[in-house]
Amino acid sequence: MTSSEPTGTEPAQPKAEQAGAGAPGTPHKGFDLATLLAQRGAERYELHTKYLNHQLPRMLHTIGFDRVYERAEGAHFWDAEGNDHLDMLAGFGVMGVGRHHPVVRKALHDVLDAGLADLTRFDCQPLPGLLAEKLLARTPHLDRVFFGNSGTEAVETALKFARYATGKPRVLYCTHSFHGLTTGSLSVNGEAGFQDGFAPLLPDTAIEMGDLDALARELKRGDVAALIVEPIQGHGVYIPPPGYLRAAQELLRKHKALLICDEVQTGVGRTGKFWAYEHEEGVEPDLVTVAKTLSGGYVPVGATLGRDWIFKKVYSSMDRVLVHSASFGSNAQAMTAGLATLSVVEDEQLVENSRVMGDLLRTRLAALTDRYELLKEVRGRGLMVAIEFGRPKSLGLRSRWAMLQTARKGLFAQMVVVPLLQRHHILTQVSGDHVEIIKLIPPLVVDERDVDRFVAAFTEVMDDAHGGGGLMWDFGKTLVKQAVANR
Repeated sequence: MTSSEPTGTEPAQPKAEQAGAGAPGTPHKGFDLATLLAQRGAERYELHTKYLNHQLPRMLHTIGFDRVYERAEGAHFWDAEGNDHLDMLAGFGVMGVGRHHPVVRKALHDVLDAGLADLTRFDCQPLPGLLAEKLLARTPHLDRVFFGNSGTEAVETALKFARYATGKPRVLYCTHSFHGLTTGSLSVNGEAGFQDGFAPLLPDTAIEMGDLDALARELKRGDVAALIVEPIQGHGVYIPPPGYLRAAQELLRKHKALLICDEVQTGVGRTGKFWAYEHEEGVEPDLVTVAKTLSGGYVPVGATLGRDWIFKKVYSSMDRVLVHSASFGSNAQAMTAGLATLSVVEDEQLVENSRVMGDLLRTRLAALTDRYELLKEVRGRGLMVAIEFGRPKSLGLRSRWAMLQTARKGLFAQMVVVPLLQRHHILTQVSGDHVEIIKLIPPLVVDERDVDRFVAAFTEVMDDAHGGGGLMWDFGKTLVKQAVANR
């Protein structure tokens, strides 16, 4: 051996020296996020119009929601003028533990710094098993978990597993339901507007939530694999009749079909219990889907929990080991976000906070129904609350209501959402298309001051609406013109 030959004992050279400047493994100096945002951030609406969904900026401009938000924390975010906004939307439920929670944030920094050999695809990392263990501790009747990247992927998994495990092709779902927008989940979407133009879909069948006779009739045909149901429907916040889930479960078992509970929005404490199906005693779904809050608001993650026999039937041999998988499923960042989120939910007692703050919010809003004739009903559980508006009795308000309804149902609810943001800096949403319902799904960290702020703002908006004139109704005329123009 010559002196120039390696002995195998010399210290390894730094990667930069091994590979040379610019080679793989060297730090990349050409990207600076802060500089990029400083230089191009002001172009956000133009970039979206040019390269993404061009109708979104148009819609935001029409209703005055085209604002620039610069930072966020907890249940609040701030616009470019420094105004503090109360978040009663939580990114459609994603920000369950609030925005930029320090525990989740630190956990993600830690996992990135750990330099794990992630997604080799031919090993078994510890984090997926640890997160599965934590989730299954909340569902002791279930045994296994599949991790994907979103709620709709979790639903797709449940649909596939139910069909394969039962050997039956058809899945029942409820009218007004929402389970996602990929083709399989779209097939069990109870809102026709989402399905229009995307046929043919899977041969699934809608039934009314709560209609046990309809469920029994469909099951007698012998081809039903499962019923998929939201324990509380997200679009409209509709709660099943008492005892419905338990009775449906018994019917399904009698016909060897499965119960799938979609907890993508309702799970992880949203309704004042960890799972919304727990509000009804004796309900033990065969498959449960979860996402949104589980992400900690940082890294997309979806999970499908199920019974052992279902998973063992799908993965019945080594030949079928990859029969259902996801390229980014179980990645270290997502698993860490999930573990940290569950830790926050437990340590900060967010399930209990959801129940207490939700009861307070709902009670105070419900007390206003006798005061405002346009306010029809307040309903929900935990921090999942619906405010529904209805036809007023007085002649003056009735004529204005009729004008809006003729143009497009749902315009009055939009008239309420807009001043809540523009005048009171509170972000809410209309709960679906053509419905006069506002849905409140704030982060689970909201406190009594946040509830006070919302109720005070909502009361002021209702006073204006019932005053017979003012900016609200002027804006209503703008919405009517826009609705007519879009027909």
